[in-house]
Amino acid sequence: MKKKLNYKIPLLFAVVAAFAMFVGARFSSRSKTDGGISDPSSLFQEVMMRINSEYVDKPDDNKLTQAAIEGMLKELDPHSVFIPASELKANTEELQGNFEGIGIEFNILNDTIFVVTPISGGPSEKLGIRAGDKIIKIDGNTVAGVKYKESDVFKHLRGAKGTDVTVSIYRAGNPGLLDFKITRDKIPIYSVDASYMASPGIGYIKINRFGSTTADEFNTAFEKLQKEGMTNLVLDLRDNPGGYLNIAIDIASEFIPRGKLIVYTQGRAHEKEVYNSKDYSPFKGKVAVLIDEGSASASEIVTGALQDWDRALVIGRRSFGKGLVQQQYPLSDGSALRLTIARYYTPSGRCIQKSYKNGVEDYYQDFAKRYKSGELENKDSIKVIDSLKYYTNNHRAVYGGGGIVPDVFVPLDTTENSTYLIKLLNKGVFNQYVLTYTDKHRAELASKYPDFATFDKNFVTDNNFINNFVKYGEKSGVKKDDKALAISGNYIRNELKALVARQLFQNDGFFQVVNESNNMYQKALQSIKDDSFEKTGIVSK
Repeated sequence: MKKKLNYKIPLLFAVVAAFAMFVGARFSSRSKTDGGISDPSSLFQEVMMRINSEYVDKPDDNKLTQAAIEGMLKELDPHSVFIPASELKANTEELQGNFEGIGIEFNILNDTIFVVTPISGGPSEKLGIRAGDKIIKIDGNTVAGVKYKESDVFKHLRGAKGTDVTVSIYRAGNPGLLDFKITRDKIPIYSVDASYMASPGIGYIKINRFGSTTADEFNTAFEKLQKEGMTNLVLDLRDNPGGYLNIAIDIASEFIPRGKLIVYTQGRAHEKEVYNSKDYSPFKGKVAVLIDEGSASASEIVTGALQDWDRALVIGRRSFGKGLVQQQYPLSDGSALRLTIARYYTPSGRCIQKSYKNGVEDYYQDFAKRYKSGELENKDSIKVIDSLKYYTNNHRAVYGGGGIVPDVFVPLDTTENSTYLIKLLNKGVFNQYVLTYTDKHRAELASKYPDFATFDKNFVTDNNFINNFVKYGEKSGVKKDDKALAISGNYIRNELKALVARQLFQNDGFFQVVNESNNMYQKALQSIKDDSFEKTGIVSK
């Protein structure tokens, strides 16, 4: 499983060129083409010149230029975008897999910064900062009770590697404040949310994006599970928006023999480029891949390759449908242009990009349209086009034209939805209550539940716990609704238990609790145990 990885090729193909059309200040308004029709670029220049010379107020050229660029890209496709210089660093941090700061996850509750958890391996964890600590001062300045915002926290706690910041922390049971001088460092952003043994012989790995560190994280998780007896795997790509192409190929290569086609790309100005699986020792057990309408781009590359080679049983709902490739071009002012240059195709030849002919707004309303059409609750409502039918290695029919259609459909469960539940979620009552609860009972919880198995068996969100939660919700402006509690009660109890598990056992604990009542996850476990793979024509290699 160990290998050297090349992280230089992004799915969004980050490379370089210039966007000179809008740079330069003096424009000629007289330029014509040979046919006597104004050159479009000259027409733009003419308008800009007229605005600069005649408009009632002094125009902001930077704003006008940015608006013009954004308006122009909007006419191309939904994924060609302009990224201002001020947003570029934050825009790329998640895929780069790190940022620089003190390394904590935090929440602001009652005008106080709570440490939700110190990030593993970060400088705060190394100094002994704990979950539940409250940050009262930063560099001597009081930050509690002064309406500090998230942006203020980022501004004062993030910073260049090697620089120092002092935080004064209140910790329950300690008199006075504890001062920590923290030297900022590179902080990892993890893309593997959870990995654990779902049942004897079956491992579970959830990937939230395909960033530069994902393959290494996956290998670490995979090898850990193999040592724990994993012979089959549930790979969870739900709500994974994608990322780097080379990482998608690395992950797919863990399951597909060397030299097999994973994906190819082709565009008007870019010749066909083929990407094959790498020289790894592929996993030979059963693989169930979970997808939904939030699985896009690199997620669809991995899923499409495993489906086309009959290497995995795909379970869930139709994926997002992003089959466009972007290339990133830095511009002269520090901003960037992310431009669609090609489409990508799965091994069977499918382009799974969904239509965007009705514009960007309509494109991103796709979830609402799927819900309205009944597709999220009924497989028969998925519209497939016979002219876009393709065949897998074992001659199973698959379809292009808008996302990956799963082999096994699992409907969206809306039976526990209620307006009351939505209000609680929207107001952040779940997280706030659990943060307050664990802050008061952390020592007791740690003593009572030394490991997840003990917690999962014995921790119960009983009526007293739920009543306190409901009262907390009322203080936050969400009025109690007994009828809705009857409808949404199981979801509420499970979510609260999962959030307490996250406080005690991080993300592995959270997902183990949440997945216990998740239909898609349970279907994956059942399918691995029964003969679903054989019936569908999926084989382990």
